[in-house]
Amino acid sequence: MSNPLPSALVDSLAGLPGFNRASFEAVHTAAEKITSLRLNPLKLHTAAQREAVLQSLSPAGVSKVPWSTEGCYLPERPSFTFDPFFHAGAYYVQEASSMFLEQAVRATVDLSAPLRVLDLCAAPGGKSTLLQSLISPDSLLVANEVIKPRAALLADNLTRWGAANVVVSNNDPRDFSRLPGYFDLVVVDAPCSGSGLFRRDPELVTEWSPENVLLCSQRQQRILADILPSLKENGVLIYSTCSFSAAEDEAILDWLADHFELENIPLALAEDWNIVTTVTDKRNCTGYRFYPDRLKGEGFFIACFRKRGEAAVRKQKEQKTLFLAAAEQERLAAWVNLPEGYRYMLHQEDVLILPPALAADIALLQQQLYIRKAGVKAGQLSRKELIPDHQLAASTLLADAIPAADLELKDALLYLRKEDPRIDTTVKGWALMRYGQMNLGWAKLLPNRMNNYYPKELRILKEITGL
Repeated sequence: MSNPLPSALVDSLAGLPGFNRASFEAVHTAAEKITSLRLNPLKLHTAAQREAVLQSLSPAGVSKVPWSTEGCYLPERPSFTFDPFFHAGAYYVQEASSMFLEQAVRATVDLSAPLRVLDLCAAPGGKSTLLQSLISPDSLLVANEVIKPRAALLADNLTRWGAANVVVSNNDPRDFSRLPGYFDLVVVDAPCSGSGLFRRDPELVTEWSPENVLLCSQRQQRILADILPSLKENGVLIYSTCSFSAAEDEAILDWLADHFELENIPLALAEDWNIVTTVTDKRNCTGYRFYPDRLKGEGFFIACFRKRGEAAVRKQKEQKTLFLAAAEQERLAAWVNLPEGYRYMLHQEDVLILPPALAADIALLQQQLYIRKAGVKAGQLSRKELIPDHQLAASTLLADAIPAADLELKDALLYLRKEDPRIDTTVKGWALMRYGQMNLGWAKLLPNRMNNYYPKELRILKEITGL
């Protein structure tokens, strides 16, 4: 690797469970690049669909991430930018260790029940898309990011994923105290000093210092203290970092046990996963360490707690929600396959499609949070027609009879560059552009040209070569 590991970091890890200095330093020196992704069960329903996507990425085959239902390793990293399946939301490129969140969630909450879930530090969206894949359709996921540009990226990635039961918010953790006892599950993948990612991104080494570890530990405490009032009684808190430092891992578990009515929840592990169990000296809290010299993944830490005691639930003022009139709903019938209980909401000039849980709570969430995205934006209703939004194309709510044009790889990439691929088709007017039976976005097909409605901010900027 280009930068040696900080000696202060390596020295601080001596004596921690599972730490082996020689193999730890060797694996960072070797700097092997691990590529892993997680398939989208919302869009890939059959084994044939999954195989088509994976075959296009790795003709030589893939191997499974052992603690993930949908996760797999690729033998080498392809160009995801030039894969239309990526842009269609067929998968999410995610670091393998962090996929262990699935095991933590399955072990601690009833996924068959309707849940309110918060992913507090959610950008760019790996854990949010994973959580959405696990929860039931009548559950609600709030994915939050405090930094505005990262919240925009989070919204784009969740749009690509295609789910309706998701809200993206752009709030400070303390804002969630206005929703006391609201969430059944809160996931805090806390901002940290990042030492767990040194192998993947050696440039991070230059930003590490013991002082930054201390600052991160203090910030992690503030974030957790701010968010815990929003967790209901018997609700679950899952805390994680991508740091090896005990000050950001075990010490935080003891701090949580000292200051809050929380019961630590141990998890069951398969021995061949080579995940290291760690138990804190002070409060006997159990957490889990992921070392890159022991398993196929980057550095990661995770622990789970259940909230005890009575959580306050504050009554909220009732807010009126402007749902779409029946006559206007009829105009959307040709575009949307609306599941039972789903509602259309008019927000400024946009029509939003909300699942039942979100329709019931949207007024409350709007009242307390700055919302970047809610449900699926169908588009804008003009006097003549619906001008469909990209969110609708990326969703799973489209009516079956919508006209579509199936593109070859080169034409799909030209479309994703927001160009006119000059396709030969008899389809006219609004149409879906598809690749491998997966939707990419909208175009309006005119007699001698295409108006490409792929979002400008999502377009491929790199030049296409070799096709």
